[in-house]
Amino acid sequence: MTNRRLVILTEGRLDVFSAKTAVSVIRYRREDVVALIDRVNAGKDLESIIGIGQGIPIVSTIAEALHLNPTALLIGIAPPGGMLPPEWRKHITDALKNKLHIISGLHCHLNDDPEFCKLAYDHQREIRDVRKPPGNISLGTGKAKETKTLRILTVGSDCNIGKMVTSLEITSAAKKRGIHACFVATGQTGIMIDGSGIAVDHVISDFISGAAEKLVLDRAHYQLLSIEGQGAIVHPAYSGVTLGLLHGSAPQGLVLCHQPARKTLRHFADFPILPLPYLIELYEKLAQPVHPCKVIGISLNCFGMTDNDALQEIEKTGRETKLPVTDPIKFGVDKFIDRIIPLLP
Repeated sequence: MTNRRLVILTEGRLDVFSAKTAVSVIRYRREDVVALIDRVNAGKDLESIIGIGQGIPIVSTIAEALHLNPTALLIGIAPPGGMLPPEWRKHITDALKNKLHIISGLHCHLNDDPEFCKLAYDHQREIRDVRKPPGNISLGTGKAKETKTLRILTVGSDCNIGKMVTSLEITSAAKKRGIHACFVATGQTGIMIDGSGIAVDHVISDFISGAAEKLVLDRAHYQLLSIEGQGAIVHPAYSGVTLGLLHGSAPQGLVLCHQPARKTLRHFADFPILPLPYLIELYEKLAQPVHPCKVIGISLNCFGMTDNDALQEIEKTGRETKLPVTDPIKFGVDKFIDRIIPLLP
């Protein structure tokens, strides 16, 4: 995690949601990023596309970034299913031939690819498959609820909606208040930012709650664990990982993340986003058998809205849910910290 000089591959998918790995690494590890590779957007101003990253160049090839002395190529996109598009292979082989390490969060492990492995060996480079879980994960036992640390888990009305960002912002704000807080990464992007964690969506389903439990038990000496959520409980593709995290981490509080402009589930247009009061009740009821908890706030992703429009949505959602509401990027998370402090051990 130190002295990294990253070139991030987004290749034609550079927007806030499709390239959420790239966007999040740029937001939280800006000092590590020297360039993006994206032939479609090469030469354009990055900040005008994603709202952050001023001064980071977008180039077409590895060769065009070599004068910036990069040390690694980071795969900045997490496509549905996490497979490697064939057109990305050339960028990876070029990176290895130019002695760059590879950091990948794909479901397909690049270390299992004979061509990449040979190139990495020949050029003495490392391929890091961030989603590869550790081998010592047990079944969940419910022990997380026995720890004294306060566990706050983000959940969502959909996937790819701001759960990681909310958890990171809660951690940062808590530390500024003097709270001994820890961000708990449960996905590949969070691990790339923080340097530790388990990508629970790559864990065998029987062991997801055990992975979440392990993450809590290993960090039980903190006052506050801000646990990154995954998926959504009503999502037909990703509900399993959401429930495993909910039961394994046994949180005392939840923050529900939502994007007001989104009307249907991402990539599943036949499924509408359900009303927030319904989701609040559903998450709390599902948590109840393992450990009772309450939704303590609503995190809105108001990307693309003006601050005035965002404030109107915040006020509207507050009336609807009777809970503290904010957009973490636009207005911070002090409202959540005010609710968290009385819950601290």
